[in-house]
Amino acid sequence: MPYLISNVPSFKCWVRKEFTCNHQDYHGEFIHALAFAVNTIPDRSLSFQVVFTGCEIDSEGGENVHGGAMWARMPIQALVADIHLNEWPDRMEDHLCQPWDCESRNHSVIVMDRVSSSPWVAKINSEFYEARYMFTVDYTDHEIADSPDQHKQSHVLYLTEGPWTGNIVALPNNRVRATSPALWRTGEGAPDFTPSQYTHSAEGHSSYTDPDITFNNLYQDS
Repeated sequence: MPYLISNVPSFKCWVRKEFTCNHQDYHGEFIHALAFAVNTIPDRSLSFQVVFTGCEIDSEGGENVHGGAMWARMPIQALVADIHLNEWPDRMEDHLCQPWDCESRNHSVIVMDRVSSSPWVAKINSEFYEARYMFTVDYTDHEIADSPDQHKQSHVLYLTEGPWTGNIVALPNNRVRATSPALWRTGEGAPDFTPSQYTHSAEGHSSYTDPDITFNNLYQDS
């Protein structure tokens, strides 16, 4: 269970250059990179380890001064997927890019294969946009992360339509919907769900104090 940093499925991306100079300059400029690891710090957005590739000089010319340089804890708001774009997307506000901050330093990264192949639907600012799934970050060992009514996963996606096409986002289950036409019909509208405030435990039941029930195992006489 990683505490500090985890590998993620690496992906090519563009980094908003102002994030590399304390937001003081280079607004509207981008540097090409490869993202390959993630940090989860409570009460902050996801942040990524990136290595710059220097390939932007192929189109702009000039000297390659960035290739091989690395940056730790680059916020998700800085990243744009390396896909065909007609124009660079605007930077998203923090609460739209990742509505819930990381819940714990202890986390796990997984690619949920069964729901990874088809487009997803992402709800952002009350509108719905198609997106592509990349991987999921889940959290534990924190009172919020382990509370049944507060726990949130972060599904990392990049948007493929709308005004923020290309931006990378991290959304919980109640802001996404997975599609897979061969396996299920994708619904519309809000599901009639309410987060559970209950925890379930066999040992909390009163029967646990009765040895005849608790130890009624394979070798117990009927």
